[in-house]
Amino acid sequence: MVWGYLGAVIGAGFASGQENVQFFVRYGENGLFGALISLLLFSLCGALLMRLAHRHKVSNYQDLLVIMGGSAATRIIDLGLACFLFLGISTMFSASGALFHEHLHAPRNLGIATAYVTVLFALAGGKKGLVWSYNLLVPLKIVLLLVITAVAAFQSQQVEPGGMAAFVDPRIKMDWLLGAFLYVAYNFALAMVVLVEYQPLADSSTSIVGAACGGLLLGVLVIFMFLGLSRFMPVVLHYQIPMLYVAGMISPGTKLVYSLVLWMGIITTAIANAYGITQRVAHFIGIRYNLCLLCCLTLALPVATQSFSSLVGHIYPAFGVLGCSILALVLYWGGKDIIGEIYYNIKNLQHREC
Repeated sequence: MVWGYLGAVIGAGFASGQENVQFFVRYGENGLFGALISLLLFSLCGALLMRLAHRHKVSNYQDLLVIMGGSAATRIIDLGLACFLFLGISTMFSASGALFHEHLHAPRNLGIATAYVTVLFALAGGKKGLVWSYNLLVPLKIVLLLVITAVAAFQSQQVEPGGMAAFVDPRIKMDWLLGAFLYVAYNFALAMVVLVEYQPLADSSTSIVGAACGGLLLGVLVIFMFLGLSRFMPVVLHYQIPMLYVAGMISPGTKLVYSLVLWMGIITTAIANAYGITQRVAHFIGIRYNLCLLCCLTLALPVATQSFSSLVGHIYPAFGVLGCSILALVLYWGGKDIIGEIYYNIKNLQHREC
């Protein structure tokens, strides 16, 4: 459960540090408050989501969306989510190609092909393949990410505070708060696809605690990365993959290791996207899962030839709006469920006393 949550969120955008720069670092000291809010939201929403999944006994995100939003709203949300999942595969393939080309000095197409084959192999076993690949890749990725971001946050030399302040827009007031909500919203929408699949694999209390712990660990990583990147402001503003710059400032070996972390982030996100869209399409048109998986991955290749930064710039902002609607539904229905249960218990207690 913990690895599934982390694996779904920590993809290329997260591991690159670009998301952290855009949503937290550029707001200066206020960005730290935004990171703390994201920690609370990731943990709370993860726990509420698994509570809802167990209460209604659903193990796929479509059924849960129908319960929370009704059939009409669900069709709109599900269509938008399906489009993002598919385009997300192309984005991750493109990110793999960019990493191979720009930092490993290998052919771009080799990076795309390597990601394609890895995802195809990992998901050939369906849900078992999803869980197996996450249990293998995510722990290693998280450990390396924690170590490197902690070193960057607490061991690297900080730039002069005045240098950082010069690049923080004084007109920004509460934008950091909106940034924190948008960051959680579009990341949580993808995590929902994976988390709900864990419902049959664990009991209710284990799932809820696991999701909450996963959210807390995710928030800690966001904070560590914020602290590490902030030490290298304003230089990190000029890099597409700022965390690779930070890792390189620690040592060349650290940069090489972080390149591996970044690639694992790309692969785990591609796996989550590919499983989500394949499971949806296979169920909708009634074809075999493996055939649908092959078709989805192959159809994603043409778009993957576009630049990584261009794909992120066009796809992620649009998906943020969709993510906000999903986040609002989870908070509303989860909160309503808890309040209803508290009210029911109070009534029962009063009845017994009478």
